[in-house]
Amino acid sequence: MLAAFARVAGIEFVLWRRLVMNARLREIPYNYTSFSDREIVIRLLGAEMWALLGELRAERVTGRSARMLYEVLGDIWVVQRNPYLEDDLLANRNRRAALVEALRHRLREIGKRRQGNEKVLQLIHAAEAAVQTFAQHFTDTARLRARVRKVLARHTRGDNIAFDGLARVSHVTDATDWRIEYPFVVLYPDDEDEVGPLVRGCIELGLTIIPRGGGTGYTGGAVPLTPLSAVINTEKLVALGAVEEVLLPGCARPYATIRTGAGVVTARVAEAAAAAGRVFAVDPTSAEASCIGGNVAMNAGGKKAVLWGTALDNLAWWRMIDASGHPMEVTRLDHNFGKIHEQAVARFEIRRFRKDGRRPYGSPEILAIPGARFRKAGLGKDVTDKFLAGLPGVQKEGTDGLIVAARWILHSMPAHTRTVCLEFFGQVREAVPAIVEITDYFKPGGAGREAGVLLAGLEHLDERYLRAVGYATKAKRRAETAGRPKMVLIGDIVGDDEATVMTAASAIVRMCNLRNAEGFIAVDSETRKKYWLDRSRTAAISRHTNAFKLNEDVVIPLPRMGEYCDGIERINIELSIGNKLSLCDALREFLSGELPLHRGDTDLDSELLIGERRAAALEAVAAVRARWQWLLDHLDLPLPQAEAHFAAFGIHAEVLRNRAGCPTLFHRLQDYSLRVSWKRELKPQLADIFDGIVYRPVLERIAAIHQETLRGRLFVALHMHAGDGNVHTNIPVNSDHYEMLQTAYGVVERVMALARALDGVVSGEHGIGITKLEFLSDDEIRPFREYKARVDPEGRFNRGKLLAGADLANAYTPSFSLLGSESLIMEQSEIGNISAMVKDCLRCGKCKPVCSTHVPRANLLYSPRNKILATSLLIEAFLYEEQTRRGVSLRHFDEFSDVADHCTICHKCATPCPVDIDFGNVSIRMRNLLREQGRRKFVPAKAAAMTFLTIKDPAMIRLLRKVMIDWGYRAQRVAHGVARSLGLIQGQVRQPPATLGSPSVRAQVIHFINKPMPAGLPKRAARALLDIEDDKIVPIIRDPNKVGAADYDGDAVFYFPGCGSERLFSQVALATQAMLYEIGAQTVLPPGYLCCGYPQTAAGDADQGQRITTDNRVLFHRVANTLNYLDIRTVIVSCGTCLDQLEKYHFEQIFPGCRLLDIHEYLLEKGVLMEGISGTRYMYHDPCHTPMRTMPGIRVVNRLMRQPVELSERCCGESGTLAATRPDVSTQVRWRKQEEIEKVAGRLRADQFPGKIKLLTSCPSCLQGLSRYNDDTGTQAEYIVVEMVKRLLGDDWMAQYVHKANHGGIERVLL
Repeated sequence: MLAAFARVAGIEFVLWRRLVMNARLREIPYNYTSFSDREIVIRLLGAEMWALLGELRAERVTGRSARMLYEVLGDIWVVQRNPYLEDDLLANRNRRAALVEALRHRLREIGKRRQGNEKVLQLIHAAEAAVQTFAQHFTDTARLRARVRKVLARHTRGDNIAFDGLARVSHVTDATDWRIEYPFVVLYPDDEDEVGPLVRGCIELGLTIIPRGGGTGYTGGAVPLTPLSAVINTEKLVALGAVEEVLLPGCARPYATIRTGAGVVTARVAEAAAAAGRVFAVDPTSAEASCIGGNVAMNAGGKKAVLWGTALDNLAWWRMIDASGHPMEVTRLDHNFGKIHEQAVARFEIRRFRKDGRRPYGSPEILAIPGARFRKAGLGKDVTDKFLAGLPGVQKEGTDGLIVAARWILHSMPAHTRTVCLEFFGQVREAVPAIVEITDYFKPGGAGREAGVLLAGLEHLDERYLRAVGYATKAKRRAETAGRPKMVLIGDIVGDDEATVMTAASAIVRMCNLRNAEGFIAVDSETRKKYWLDRSRTAAISRHTNAFKLNEDVVIPLPRMGEYCDGIERINIELSIGNKLSLCDALREFLSGELPLHRGDTDLDSELLIGERRAAALEAVAAVRARWQWLLDHLDLPLPQAEAHFAAFGIHAEVLRNRAGCPTLFHRLQDYSLRVSWKRELKPQLADIFDGIVYRPVLERIAAIHQETLRGRLFVALHMHAGDGNVHTNIPVNSDHYEMLQTAYGVVERVMALARALDGVVSGEHGIGITKLEFLSDDEIRPFREYKARVDPEGRFNRGKLLAGADLANAYTPSFSLLGSESLIMEQSEIGNISAMVKDCLRCGKCKPVCSTHVPRANLLYSPRNKILATSLLIEAFLYEEQTRRGVSLRHFDEFSDVADHCTICHKCATPCPVDIDFGNVSIRMRNLLREQGRRKFVPAKAAAMTFLTIKDPAMIRLLRKVMIDWGYRAQRVAHGVARSLGLIQGQVRQPPATLGSPSVRAQVIHFINKPMPAGLPKRAARALLDIEDDKIVPIIRDPNKVGAADYDGDAVFYFPGCGSERLFSQVALATQAMLYEIGAQTVLPPGYLCCGYPQTAAGDADQGQRITTDNRVLFHRVANTLNYLDIRTVIVSCGTCLDQLEKYHFEQIFPGCRLLDIHEYLLEKGVLMEGISGTRYMYHDPCHTPMRTMPGIRVVNRLMRQPVELSERCCGESGTLAATRPDVSTQVRWRKQEEIEKVAGRLRADQFPGKIKLLTSCPSCLQGLSRYNDDTGTQAEYIVVEMVKRLLGDDWMAQYVHKANHGGIERVLL
């Protein structure tokens, strides 16, 4: 490994820097990856050819020929790593032939220039072979794809066999972003029964199988090592059983268990257990995205592992498909319901079955394994033993089979929980021993355990993580060095006696007070969740390196944790000083050359202007560098000896706060009493030397050099499951910075060596995969390899994984920083902004649970994570093809559009995202790009809908309402009835097909009519009924009797109805006005029909959306000036999307002191509540764009209705114009929503309730979408305010209100 040549700091670090910087690292074009030219040449031509190139460079034979060779390799490399480019060439024979001919032409030109050089001829032959392999690859791929479809289509639906770019890029990597080879095909079995036949089919086809769930792994366990691989995605295997009391084999009493499919998300199991009053112990940080199968294969843990162990400890039974393609079941006997290593002998029964999964095959096998065999003594999370005494499936990382289901034991959490948050402000070396003290307090024999209190989790964050997650310090005092603590511990303390639990929590706080810590105790559940929230955002540590990091987790014996933290501090100090020495070298090089000056109108010689400043600056840099170098070289010098040299080096130190015994110079740097600071020591000197406008360019260049050097600075950050010593040791790295990456490898080697030296192990939770294999000794990995050779000698599962050579040597990661900013398409379009918006994605998958377009069972797998991976490849494809003679393929624009279409613009993904990526905004940018490039598809239904929402002319609105709403909706309902009677829609609705690309016209029509449009809409728009369509007047609606009363004290409000509430569902606008009328408010309406501009913006018409926004703001200022006698303090809306857009209007500048509020929150504020409702039960659909801002919508509805209202989650599928633009996607989204409605309705009818079930909402688009479920679910969709006005004013409320308003209730003010 190259890192072997690089020490972490010192002179060798600088020499390494110079060596790398002077080397020709990236001459191969289109290389937007961490690979240098060396790795690409070796990958495509072999190591011998790289050595030969080096010889030719030394002989100065290379030149134009080398550039042409590199162009050939660049073309091959970019196509190999981009399935979108590969698919385009597969589909277009002419483009493929043109590319291959261009490659061969370049090689012929090289041959003409070789002048008889045999070495060049060898290179040409190697390159010709690579081009031939490249050309043949397309023929072989097409042939194998056809064969794969034929073989596997016998076992699963065609939709479940995916070769497309989105599927392949989504499964080429995991949370690491390391990539080696793209999978050949991705399979999505519908149920457990399909898995075995698919495995056998892949074996027949010669494809190695990669099991894959949520894709949250941190070591590359699911990263394919060979191009002939089939990833089997288990996300559809979501069967989740009930919590059952089961008598397990060999046990004396029943115990709570739950059966789960392999694709069940971990958090869903925890929720099911909690609903039954139990606890699921496996709770990794990735619980919202990771799946059960991965938990088994990786032996996952989490914060509760300190109490109940990891996955292995909690498994009662699991089912898997072995390397022969046959089912296998493993049952644990004599379960101890605790940590497995505490049991003298753990016994397992292994049963094998024939293909049908029911008939036994052979006799059961019993494995008896000493409990101590499972983990190294004292290390509760040791997962380095991949063999694990031959126990199948567990901890094998998908190398011996595929987990399809498991049964887990569930625990009983004690009745009372207290969460403690401990902020340490002193030195880390003094704080870390608190971990040992806390855990000892709760161990057998400890005071806590004796009192019946347990430690259910103890998590640690160091100061770098606290900064990354934006930790808000709770203590009033501040740290000695900064505002945040040096370390934070968060722990759960549980017990059955509340007073005893509180006593233990207080004892822990007092214990830590002695270590310079402040403690806080959370009692209620909301505060406890708040304390744990920061722990869930730890992935943000790599935000500044475009989301790439080397993620290492080790397990350290708790008594030696202080030594480990000291060792990491030592590494960080060396890295910091080494980076500053590199800065000095870069500054010395700059100051020795030609300096940029602001010459103005002078023509004096530069040297005359510089004078003595150059020498003074070089002297300052040299002096500071010598000081820093001395510090780095003498970190181990005893402190008294070191301090004797301080005066000679001009070192100034503060009072020593570190209380280490026999302190050294390192301890002064560790406690910040001595600092190595660019800002304090060198920057001011250079600023004084180059003072004045003439030398400003010099200082600007110095600042730029500092920033560039700082970008390459490494540091090691720690967070840990402190209760069991599992330390996550993370090193954020800029993957485009070759020197930084190689140096980081050297740091990893030091970290692993440190862990070993402290009797720790190199993996405690994340497995081994490809990132840690090199750190296992031959003796450690040999038992697993012998096991693998016995059970899967042909490598049918995860071929090559955990075997010799399966490390990071062939792995690369893409880098957004290397995308060609010189490209015209980058400079002249939104593509640069799109790239910047998605570059920080951590691939953690926390966006999946909230994403409306991630519904695997509906063949919808467009989570933001997957879409970002696809978007990055499409950007690469654009940039590459824009620089070639072939030009950008139109196919890529279609694929780009497909990604952008699969988004409801709900913005929900931004909330769980640790780095705040909002793919809704990204999708809007993507749609804008397509419009700018003239590649946006014309969809008649969407165009008609946008026209209806945008136009202002009352006559045109009346015409379009008649044609589209009256006749169009009626025709759609008739077509729905006919299609339903003919059986055309049932299959599509029952199992929605995949939506990759545009479906056929016939299929699209069926998608459009598979749910009926709502009926019974008002015949006329609200303004037409009130005769206020004139855009030259401002209507003020009020009850003249109430307003004219002497004691009138009502509000003046400005109501913006929006197009959905006014033009389409006019009953919503009228109901809002009627309620305001009844409570005595003066309601000011905008003049004429207006749209807020959100639909246009979301559709990609940013210019039109901005124009509407600007025009409306100007108009509202005129309204405010005209009505300046009214004190308007509230702007009312009845639509969430309108609220989102109106927040950009800055209404506080239009109506000073006003607020923006939803009508329902306003009514709640005014005390308008429902009373005595009977015969109807409610559920509430919270819109994607929720209008409730002062409190959660479900709470508002419960208070308004004065009865329990259940929340119905998930998107309704209408999503503005989505149902018109992409009805096929809408069908998939609706499939999941209908399941949710039926589940909640079933609960409401569980007691045989005979009345109506109404589905309330607060969004006009959602009202339309929810109305389409009425027939299938037996529910009735209704707007909250409409339901309220019916209940409070009677069924004829609309006629009454219109009559009152038209007879003296409207004041018309000329604008």
